[in-house]
Amino acid sequence: MAGPSGRELCPDSIMILRDPVHGLIAFEERREALIAPLLATREVQRLRRVRQLGLASLVFPGAEHSRFAHAVGAAFVMSRLLDRLERIGTKIRPEAMDDAIAAALLHDLGHGPFSHLYEDVLPRAKTHEEWTITILRDPSTEIHRALERWREGMSEDVIALLEGRSTSPVLSRAVSGTLDVDRMDYLLRDSLMTGVSYGLYDLDWLLEGLTVIEHLGEPRIAILGRKGIPPIEAFFLGRHHMYQQVYHHKAVRAAETLVRGLFKRLAELVLAGEAPPGVPRGIEAAIVGKTIESHDYLNLDDSTLIAATALWEESGDPELAGFAEAIRTRKLPKTIPLSVEAREVFGELVEELSALAESKGLRADLHVSLDEPVDIPYREDPNDPSSGFWVSLRHREPARLGDVSFVLRELRNKPASRPRLVFPESLRNEAVAITGARLLAISE
Repeated sequence: MAGPSGRELCPDSIMILRDPVHGLIAFEERREALIAPLLATREVQRLRRVRQLGLASLVFPGAEHSRFAHAVGAAFVMSRLLDRLERIGTKIRPEAMDDAIAAALLHDLGHGPFSHLYEDVLPRAKTHEEWTITILRDPSTEIHRALERWREGMSEDVIALLEGRSTSPVLSRAVSGTLDVDRMDYLLRDSLMTGVSYGLYDLDWLLEGLTVIEHLGEPRIAILGRKGIPPIEAFFLGRHHMYQQVYHHKAVRAAETLVRGLFKRLAELVLAGEAPPGVPRGIEAAIVGKTIESHDYLNLDDSTLIAATALWEESGDPELAGFAEAIRTRKLPKTIPLSVEAREVFGELVEELSALAESKGLRADLHVSLDEPVDIPYREDPNDPSSGFWVSLRHREPARLGDVSFVLRELRNKPASRPRLVFPESLRNEAVAITGARLLAISE
């Protein structure tokens, strides 16, 4: 028996990988025949050199895991979800299953170095989602050719899934939605690798509690009765706690401000015609607004940027060299948490700290900032039927998860903000005094 690619499928054909999150990951027969050639492409292998959590390892020593491991995990969760859908009688064409597993594996293909930071610090650069589409569509890439060998037109079918344009709304939302295989894997993986328990939830029970309903004119994945609510509550609460305690950790965010400062100064030098040695072509093109070729972008990964940063540490520009050294030696800025109730003085605090920095010979625009990460634990737009999640209840019409779950009703659409002042350690004593005086004044 042969697969669509012409590869012979052996009844005993199976790929088994050991994974710290899922134990033994197995892709059998048709799925093994699909996954193996995709994993072998240089574009997927590049994900081994892009850390899943960017600079979080400066705070959580174990957070060295890669986007490659996450991609494999997401594909495995998709495989398990498809098995669940088959068990409950959902009819899905084999080709659509192939597309779903490939989309899960390849959803992060376009991520740049230092995770999301690359696109944050180079605003004229494409987003990682846009790069994923570009890479999949580029005939010169190995991944495009591997998909087309499996089935002509498959690369566009996978792109349609990633962009939410698939003819299967069930699979589109499983790839990217309120509850998708990306989040199902990364919460467990990031929690394990950072050494925290905030993101842990019962994946087995969550998958077992899913069903498919016909609602508002189309099929959609839903929770089967009230028994499926506890694991999905744990999922969303876990995601919220991971944002609060890991992704938005004060030291992680402080480290990210170093990278922003470094790239801002690098951009100034490049645009002034004073580029330091070792600027990768992909980064230089993004700074000056030129089109970045796929092969130049694919040459960017964490190791490339770390090597370039080591060169910039020897730069004659003191600001660039200072940021490069601070990143390498983990000399992080300091932070002061602020209450959202004191928002009226945020601007004044930044102005005072900026003036203080300038008086010390520092560029305030590079060294002083207000950092305000925001997370919404559970989104549910009452006017958008595709927003949020639905619960299938016996003898009743499907209901919104936020209407059935007391916990998620309380968290629904409520932003959780953690504002902080960020500044160099040398300003710490004065910054504490200034902030304390301002906050005391508005409390009186």
